[in-house]
Amino acid sequence: MPIKGRRRCRSLPPDILSNLPDNIIDVILICLPCKEAVRTSILSKKWRYRWCRLTELTIDQSHWSTEEDLVDPTVKFSKIVYQLLTLHKGPITKFTLDITGLRSCPEIDFFIYFLSMNGIQHLVFHLPWNEDEAYKLSSLFTCSQLRHLTLENCFIHPPSSFQGFDKLITLELCNVTISFELLGSLISRCSLLEKLVLEISGVPISYIIEINASKLKSFDFSGCISYISLTNVPLLTKVSLNLYEGSSMEAQNLYFVKFFESCFALEHLHVHFCFEQFECAKPDEAPTRLPFDHSRVKRFYVRDILLEDIYDTLCCFSLIRSFSYLEYLELKLFTEDDDGTAEFLELERFSDVTFNHLREVKLEDFHGRAPQMQFVKLLFAKSPVLVRVTIDSYSRPKRRSKILAKVSKFWHLSPKVEVIYRDLWSGNVFEVEVE
Repeated sequence: MPIKGRRRCRSLPPDILSNLPDNIIDVILICLPCKEAVRTSILSKKWRYRWCRLTELTIDQSHWSTEEDLVDPTVKFSKIVYQLLTLHKGPITKFTLDITGLRSCPEIDFFIYFLSMNGIQHLVFHLPWNEDEAYKLSSLFTCSQLRHLTLENCFIHPPSSFQGFDKLITLELCNVTISFELLGSLISRCSLLEKLVLEISGVPISYIIEINASKLKSFDFSGCISYISLTNVPLLTKVSLNLYEGSSMEAQNLYFVKFFESCFALEHLHVHFCFEQFECAKPDEAPTRLPFDHSRVKRFYVRDILLEDIYDTLCCFSLIRSFSYLEYLELKLFTEDDDGTAEFLELERFSDVTFNHLREVKLEDFHGRAPQMQFVKLLFAKSPVLVRVTIDSYSRPKRRSKILAKVSKFWHLSPKVEVIYRDLWSGNVFEVEVE
């Protein structure tokens, strides 16, 4: 601290911390990590055990890690959490436990039961990964006031008497072991559920997830799955699908069509499809569009499309064609050579398509090869209201100059298009107006 600052601190009354209003002290404690909040007990009588009334607690490895750990971390964890909870007074509305660094999960059901008796509304558990047997959370379903629930690396099995979390708004499950029948039942019994995040690994592709959630607005799925059945999602506006290799929701598959047909309120879509399992691999047999238009999709993100895989590329375009009111498009397009793909993006093949509402496009990992340049030319020629194209690239300066020179000469349907080239190597940004 500068000398002037130290002098100013010395001139303050010695009891200034004790004279702070209670609400200011509470705000300070909320902003501190739990470990530091506990240490404030030494400041003054007014601060002593003030932390015990905190409504939010976060416990992680920082509470027991030292430079010389001579005691088993699990033993430390149990003692620390027990002391924190037994000293605490009043409700605990949010509790976060991150112990992924432990080798095994200690018994925590007592803590869950304690939290359920103290009005827990937001519960976050990141538990250690155990490849032999996931930790079973037995007391979880006693937390009837839950509004937000996040679980990682555990096993859950709702009892037959369980009627659901009738106040739950957000549910996030990452590597949680539960049968798909019980998962569907759990989701359907959370009548107020608005946000659902599922990350599932190592699942046989024959499984189907059924989602019946009339209030659901956001759905994020990562994993390997045969089909996701959306039976009742009238308010679902945001969907993110990251389908691992082995999933069978192919674009030519009826399941794929049914999925989008069920999301008639969809506005934001982020997809990462693995097309390697396609039985039909001939480009001429790729679908040109969905059998219906999605008039409400405004923003579309597609990740990791390899332009050399013509069938995959055309499947991606079948979605773009079907979103007739698309306003924002973001693509990460890979290309390894200049042969084979560009001809499938010729303007003649898209004579029946116009992107009447497309205003902004972002292209990642852009190197200016023929298929990528042809794609930009296609967008320019088919987008009457396009105003901005952002290109993220790692290309060298000479390559960058060639890309911008070519793009600036493309014919465009829109009166004026701005091209923003972001050089990810240097961090420099270059702007070109194409008129």
